[in-house]
Amino acid sequence: MTPQRLAEACAAAMWKDDSASQGLDMRIVHIAPGQATLTMILTGRMTNGHGNAHGGYLFALADSAFAFACNTYDQVTVAQHCAVTYIAPGALGDMLTATAREVSRKGRSGLYDVRVTRQDGATIAEFRGHSRSLGRPILPPPAATDSQGGTR
Repeated sequence: MTPQRLAEACAAAMWKDDSASQGLDMRIVHIAPGQATLTMILTGRMTNGHGNAHGGYLFALADSAFAFACNTYDQVTVAQHCAVTYIAPGALGDMLTATAREVSRKGRSGLYDVRVTRQDGATIAEFRGHSRSLGRPILPPPAATDSQGGTR
């Protein structure tokens, strides 16, 4: 399996059980080894008392992009530490895009940067995530075949 196909298979396997990202109507628009881009439209339920994007929803979008980016190698990988810096407000109806990219991956540890932008291209948040692999695969092992080519 190519690295790209592996990344896509891992994203599909994770997505089917990702109630949080699905519940916020996030969409995966790009997946590649060490990379992920997700989008989300800011709804009324996602605004704070000032009418701006609530920081928790911006964090959730960035965290989901981080999760999909660091799980592209068929190793269950979780967040070890994350930090976000809010730069500009998001507003009701904004199409938000979180673009995650791998900075470093050594052994079981990884470092990923995620930029969250509005549809006008303005950066509204920067997120950095530290990941840790748990040492087990995301995908089920391929089915064993018998000498006749059937599965056992």
